[in-house]
Amino acid sequence: MPTLLLVRHGRSTANTAGVLAGWTPDVHLDDVGRGQAQALARRLAPVTVASFVVSPLERCQETAGELRSLDGPSGPRPDVLTEDRLGECKYGDWTGKAIKDLAKEPLWRTVQSHPSAAVFPGPEGEGLATMQHRAVAAIREHDARVAAEHGDDAVWVAVTHGDVIKAILADALGMHLDLFQRISADPCSVSVIRYAPLRPFVIRMNDSGGDLAGFAPAKKRTRRAGKRAEASSDAVVGGSTGAA
Repeated sequence: MPTLLLVRHGRSTANTAGVLAGWTPDVHLDDVGRGQAQALARRLAPVTVASFVVSPLERCQETAGELRSLDGPSGPRPDVLTEDRLGECKYGDWTGKAIKDLAKEPLWRTVQSHPSAAVFPGPEGEGLATMQHRAVAAIREHDARVAAEHGDDAVWVAVTHGDVIKAILADALGMHLDLFQRISADPCSVSVIRYAPLRPFVIRMNDSGGDLAGFAPAKKRTRRAGKRAEASSDAVVGGSTGAA
């Protein structure tokens, strides 16, 4: 089972302006956000990354560009695969508005307490449940592709947005979407998931400073001909011994 490093983009100009960017074009990383992405690139340096799958929006593409700016242990990083299904939730008529003003809207309470029922207004508006469905489908498909192309020991990176990450984590944790506001996804944080045949394993959440070297694939063990180690779906009773 490959290891997914789920990365939120670095701080953007919309974050500092206090507006809901959504799919607004030309929303870029600010200086702090670029520094956050550069710091994450250094943390990621010991890890061979098989694939970068990235939201089409500029702030995610720029974050991925910084992550790919440092070579990995095996040399240059792979090219970016742009995945529209990892794009931000389509906030419809809320797009570009100040968060402080949106907090006064009746729909705000639904987003906070019953997000599975929240559908954003206007012809371009999307429901949070729809967003979760398309994002989880994309992650599952790319995880299967990475396993087929690079093997079960591969590590891959998806760069996307806060609400998208929270929705993917809620699914992996077996949580109803109505509980996803309990999850945090800070700028340039890393959350780690492994999708086993029986269940996903959530290894880290909202990590903004931990060592990532432990996710580098272990050296291949010699196996007898015809034998293949199967990825286990079993949780370790009493707790695992860690990633090492």
